[in-house]
Amino acid sequence: MQYKGIVFDLDGVICHTDKYHYMAWKQIADEIGVYFDEAINDRLRGVSRMESLEIILEKYKGELTAEEKQKLSEKKNNIYRNLLCQMSPKDVSEEVAETLNELKRRNIRIAIGSSSKNACFILRKIGLLEIFDATSDGNNISRSKPDPEVFLKAAEYLKLNAGECLVVEDARSGIDAAAAGGFPCAGLGDAAAYEKTNYPLHRFSEVLSVIENRNR
Repeated sequence: MQYKGIVFDLDGVICHTDKYHYMAWKQIADEIGVYFDEAINDRLRGVSRMESLEIILEKYKGELTAEEKQKLSEKKNNIYRNLLCQMSPKDVSEEVAETLNELKRRNIRIAIGSSSKNACFILRKIGLLEIFDATSDGNNISRSKPDPEVFLKAAEYLKLNAGECLVVEDARSGIDAAAAGGFPCAGLGDAAAYEKTNYPLHRFSEVLSVIENRNR
C-alpha cells in the first residue's frame, strides 16, 4: 500500500520546545518543593500535561486535591505559553521547511499528531500552521499517547486509513501509539533505535526516501 499521508509529532520532530517545558515544570516543582531534573523531564515527552504532573508528584511529600492539581497544571501552561512567545520561524530548520515543501509538491498530505493543547499556537508562532492539511492535538482527543487516538483522528481528518499514513515520532510512547493504531512509523532520535520503529531516521529529510521507496 502506498503512503498518501504523513502524520508528524510536533515537539522534537518539527520543532523543539523541550527547554521551555523544562523551565515551566521546574518553576512549578520548585514552588511545591519537589526535586526535578532533566532525567525526570525526559519521562514527560509525549505525555499529557496532567499525566506529566502526576509523574512530578511522585516525589511530593503530601497529597493534593484534584482542584489543586488542576491549578498547578494551568499555572504551568501559562508559564510555558509565555515562554513560547519567544518562538519564531527561526525555530524551524531549513531542512524541515524544505522537506515539508517537497512533500506538498509530491501531493503527500501532511498532518500534525500531538498531545499538546498548544500545537496550533506553536505552529502559528513558527509560521507553519497553514502548510499542514490537518492538526490533531490535545484539544480534540480524550486519551494521550501511547493511546493511538491522536493519530487516528489525524488520519480521519486527512481522509486516509492508518495503513496509508506514515507516522513520524521521536518518542517511544509515540511509536507505541502509532503501532497500536496500525500505522507504519518512522523514528527520529531515541525512537530510531526502538524495536517497534519500522523506519529508523538519522535526519528529518530521510522521510522523503521512505516515501519514494514505498511508492515507486
